Amino acid sequence: MDTDLSLEFLRVVERAAIACAHTMGQGDRPLADQVAVESMRRDMDALPIDGTVVIGEGERDQAPMLYIGERVGQAHLHPGEHWHYPQIDIAVDPLEGTNLCALGMPGAISVLAASGPGGLLHAPDLFMEKLIVGPRSKNVVDLDAPVGDNLTAIARCLDRQVGDLVVVVMDRPRHERLIDDIRRAGARIRLITDGDLSAGIAAAVLGSGVHAVMGIGGAPEGVLTAAAMRCLNGEILGRLVMRKPEDERRCHEMGISDVRRIYRASDLASGQHIIFAATGVTDSSLMKGVRFFGDGIRTSSLVMQARPHLIRFIDSIYVKDGQDVRIQF
Repeated sequence: MDTDLSLEFLRVVERAAIACAHTMGQGDRPLADQVAVESMRRDMDALPIDGTVVIGEGERDQAPMLYIGERVGQAHLHPGEHWHYPQIDIAVDPLEGTNLCALGMPGAISVLAASGPGGLLHAPDLFMEKLIVGPRSKNVVDLDAPVGDNLTAIARCLDRQVGDLVVVVMDRPRHERLIDDIRRAGARIRLITDGDLSAGIAAAVLGSGVHAVMGIGGAPEGVLTAAAMRCLNGEILGRLVMRKPEDERRCHEMGISDVRRIYRASDLASGQHIIFAATGVTDSSLMKGVRFFGDGIRTSSLVMQARPHLIRFIDSIYVKDGQDVRIQF
């Protein structure tokens, strides 16, 4: 995978973000997700790849497209010429933060990650315990350590007081004890309703105002976060949450034998060549949302590669045809 391919993936997430941005604030969650999925699936087939979806919208009987195991790319359309195209594993979330988009709230993004075959964990659609930190704190945290100990270690690495830290937690009943522990330690909390992937990226970017993300979220989003951490030199510690016997069976069916294993970013996204691309749908601390003006559309994106190590913040303007077009900056 090369820089040219990363720009192809950029186009895919930009167009998916634009598609669902047209539905922003309409309160129609299924519609917002549907148009994002349809756009991303359509543009995937234009890519010069032999792609397989390993993190997607669900199994074959649960989603009509972008399901786990689905083949995408030009090799899928021209099976006799598949040897012309690189084999790529792809993790997608066409609209991360569906509720955020439907309600017009900050933090919705369109995102994908790509790697060579086997480079992204085939994670089941379960919950995952997560602890996400930036580069300076990545070697001092432990998923099983008391919350206060982890916060003290993070503060020490950042040359701050615990009271200066901001920890992002999803606002869920399951996090009541975690929230109490963070408050007792003295750190500040930013509660979010959805979108822990966006928060995880922010934790690894200096100046974002986020120093850690803690709590339980989706395992597929954990794999996407890990791909971003590989590019940003941050860290995610994650462990699958088994809520019923069926969950453990599903893990075994997907090749996961140790359901209590603590994963790091290098385990969840182990490929040498990782590409990560995300476009803002609604505004966030890292990217602005899609903006419509009279003669065009403006997007804000983050595109990263692990090798060669490259991080790009990209603004794109899709301009309408016409003689008197005006560009808005």
